[in-house]
Amino acid sequence: MSLSPEARKTLAGITTATITTVLLKKGLRNVWMRGARPLRPGLPRLVGPAFTLRFVPAREDLATPESWSSPISTRTAIEAMPEGCIAVVDAMGITDAGIFGDILCARMVKRGVTALVTDGVVRDVEGVLGTNLPVWCDGYAAPPSVAGLTFVGWGEPIGCGGVAVFPNDVVVADQDGCVLIPQAMLDHVLAEGVEQERMEAWIVNEVNNGAALPGLYPMNAETKARYAASKK
Repeated sequence: MSLSPEARKTLAGITTATITTVLLKKGLRNVWMRGARPLRPGLPRLVGPAFTLRFVPAREDLATPESWSSPISTRTAIEAMPEGCIAVVDAMGITDAGIFGDILCARMVKRGVTALVTDGVVRDVEGVLGTNLPVWCDGYAAPPSVAGLTFVGWGEPIGCGGVAVFPNDVVVADQDGCVLIPQAMLDHVLAEGVEQERMEAWIVNEVNNGAALPGLYPMNAETKARYAASKK
């Protein structure tokens, strides 16, 4: 799945908070990835299809430095990442083993990866920041991944921060964290998200002009009529 430039531009103008509200109205409550916070303050809102990677608990015969040269390794997975994707990594919330460091992140930049999102942590944090790869994670730690994790594959359904992520689902990440848009819900979010942002901007303007919240947020019939009139 590839996102059109128009879809990317539209989603870049819709906050993750708004997306969670739009999806909540459709019954989807579990779309915000726990633990995935921006590593650097002030990152722009980014959008991309999910490229999934999965770790399981470390097993001593598999989680070894030698495994880094295996055909099933994070190194090989990075070479399969398409330009414009967001790498979403299931690290099971482990925070004492860094899944990626500066070298791997630097390669992801060269491959045109939009961002890295994980419920785990990175290592070599100064170097990672120096690559300018946008990262959402749960912090940083010095030990390598094999100290606590075994890498087992990519391109399959995963759980990241308690959220089910399927390959090519759409990820939007901003200062509030990372949310997942199922492929089947993309058109709905594109349509309803824009309207939700427009409506809330109008409400904020009303509040700034002194309006009280009851009947405004949420809107009663009279307020809905005034809002509808404002769009004509």
